[in-house]
Amino acid sequence: MTHLISVITPVYQPVPEFLRAAYDSLNAQELPPDWDWEWIVQEDGETGVLSGLLPDDPRINTGSGRRGGPGVARTLALSRASGRFVKVLDADDQLTPGTLARDIAALTEHLHIGWTTSRVLDLLADGSTVGFDQDPPDGPIKRGTVLDHWLAHDYRAQVHPASLCIRRDLLLALGGWMALPASEDTGLLIAANMVSDGYFSAVPGLLYRKWPGQVTSQAAHVAETERAARMRVIEDRARALDGLFHSERQSEV
Repeated sequence: MTHLISVITPVYQPVPEFLRAAYDSLNAQELPPDWDWEWIVQEDGETGVLSGLLPDDPRINTGSGRRGGPGVARTLALSRASGRFVKVLDADDQLTPGTLARDIAALTEHLHIGWTTSRVLDLLADGSTVGFDQDPPDGPIKRGTVLDHWLAHDYRAQVHPASLCIRRDLLLALGGWMALPASEDTGLLIAANMVSDGYFSAVPGLLYRKWPGQVTSQAAHVAETERAARMRVIEDRARALDGLFHSERQSEV
């Protein structure tokens, strides 16, 4: 029996060479025996832009839907994902060698772990990379610690949501990605950590491309009124989940 890991990528006005680099990084992954990947590529819109952009690979599953932002596109893509685990990969980023194997190992060897992340390197225009100076130690991440760090560091988590790999049943139970114009991946990461321990790999697992066209470089991303609203609903959701988690634990005693 072959086990699957589903890699989900939302696409909006993609840069062809970036999207191809994302595929090449996925195609180069070496997985454990009896494992394979599927790539669920979802256009955020219905323009047909994906036609001709991707190679002829039976493991690629493309789709489209009315535009609603990356969170909506990811959640629509989830309807076609059949893997035990779901890995995120943005259309302009690249996986590093061994990333999927490390994610699979963490989730199969530690059954109480609901999700994984890894060290991320910013990929600059000249091809050089820059790391983050607040990575946690390699190993488990206790429930609730992502929210604590995020609140203490001006809404910046110590692990990168763009490197998330999560159990599909947990992802579904949390409702997929948040219905936000941005930070929907951070909201999911923090929600997952409010109900489950996670795991961090100190081996770099993602090259996070820094370029003027990325969503996080746009002025709207840091507009204070909307940003404050996004952060508030992410925090409130996390605290609500924490309250539910404690209630369930107390009822079991």
